[in-house]
Parts: sequence; structure tokens; C-alpha cells
Amino acid sequence: MHSIDYWITRLYANQPRAAIALLPDLSLAIELQKEVTLVKINQRIIQLGMLVTCLLTVTTGAAAQSTVFNIPSSDVLEARKVYVEAEFITHFASYQNGGYQTYGPHVVVGLPGNTEVGINAFYTRASPAEPVTIEPNFKWQFYNNEKIGVTLAAGVLVSIPVTRRRSSNTTGMVYLVGSKGFEASHAPRLTFGGYRLVGSFEDGTDKTGVLAGYEQPVTKRLSFLLDWFSGNNDLGYVTAGTGLTISPKDSIYAGYSFGNQGRGNNSLGIYYGRTF
Repeated sequence: MHSIDYWITRLYANQPRAAIALLPDLSLAIELQKEVTLVKINQRIIQLGMLVTCLLTVTTGAAAQSTVFNIPSSDVLEARKVYVEAEFITHFASYQNGGYQTYGPHVVVGLPGNTEVGINAFYTRASPAEPVTIEPNFKWQFYNNEKIGVTLAAGVLVSIPVTRRRSSNTTGMVYLVGSKGFEASHAPRLTFGGYRLVGSFEDGTDKTGVLAGYEQPVTKRLSFLLDWFSGNNDLGYVTAGTGLTISPKDSIYAGYSFGNQGRGNNSLGIYYGRTF
């Protein structure tokens, strides 16, 4: 099956030079059609996001996770348990205006000694193209006092580009995080900590910052979630949304992120996870 560009070439090849000047700019028309198609796709994604959010809102907080939304939590997965999550993140704009869609799995394995290891993998559709990355990570929960509701953990995450390595760098993040829970019914849990980026970054990138999270159970299964990375870097977003525990093994989340800097720097994220 021939491409559109092939048929444009054939069409112009069969025309006199004077007639070519009178032909409409088919390339422009095709580009406009692509933009219209992209807008329609984004509208459908928005509708899907709204539907998921509505389902989370009307259905009856979220189970303990290795992250709140984006920031690491103080939780670790139980030893010999495996958590698998599918992630979809999108910015609603054309590729020429900074739009993108990111897809990726997130896998965490619980280990003895209140530790866990995991790996993330991300593929992003964007223009210009983004590298495929993998992110091995490790977390250690070194303090847990259920009587006073305080938990502390530390961890590390390494981001490794698999493609476009010449234009990308391997970077890392180390962090320390703590949380405070309360015993009252539907009481919130607060998370606070700090992080440090390691590696080569563009000038003006903040390498040190704070992180904060708020988890508010609404019902036995539904929770409101809010988290924030400070700083002017790829992590610098505030995210708000909802999390639903569908079953003891299944959970789903939907949240919207707003960048600390940059107009229109926002995205919708939808996540589905299952524990084995």
C-alpha cells in the first residue's frame, strides 16, 4: 500500500509545469487533517480521563503504595509480593506544540528486611522523539513505629536511556522520606522528605529539593491523593487525583499534574496496578 507522499509525487509528475502552480497545497491540507485527527484523539482521551475520574469519585482509599502519585512513599511491598502497574501519561496538545503520550510498566518486588526493588520502563511519543528509558530503583524502610504512626524510608532511582544515548544522560535520584499517620477514622497521612539529583543536567536545573504528600481516605476504598516535588526540573510537579482499591489485589489511580514552571506544563496520568 503506497503512502500519501507517493501519490502526491505521482500527481505532480503527470501535470504540466503551469498547472502545478495552480494545484492546491496538498501537503498543507494533509498537515491540517493530521492536526484535526490529533485533536479528535485528544478529545477522546479527555473523555476517557473524565470517565475514569468520575468512576473513582462515585465508587467506593487506595491501598499502600510505593509512591503516592509521583513522590516515593514510606511504604515498602511485603516480602515475596510483586506489584505490577501499567501507566499512561499524556499532555493534551499537538506534537508540534509539546504534546506527548507516555506508556510504561512499573514493577516492584518485596524483599526481606523491609526492602523492595523495582524497575520502570517508559516509551514516549513526542516531537522531537524522546529516548526509551529504564529506571531501576531500591527502597529501604528503616523505621516503622505503628504506635505513633511514623515511618521512615530511604531510596535510590537511576534513569538510564536505552535509545538516543548520544543526546541523553544517565542520571539518578537519592531521597529520604517520612510519613505520619493518625488513628482516627478516615484520618489522613502526611508525607514529607527531601531528594538530591545526581548526574549531568542542563544549566538552571535544581538538583536539590523537597517532596510532600497528602493522602485522605474518603471511604473504605476511595482516597484523595496529593503530592509535590519542588524545583525546576523534570520532577517539579504537583499532582492531585483519586485512588481506588478495586479488590485486595487491584487498584486504579487518575491524577492531573501541574508543572512548577512553564505555561501549559501539565498532564493527565492514569495508572492500573495489581499485586501478586
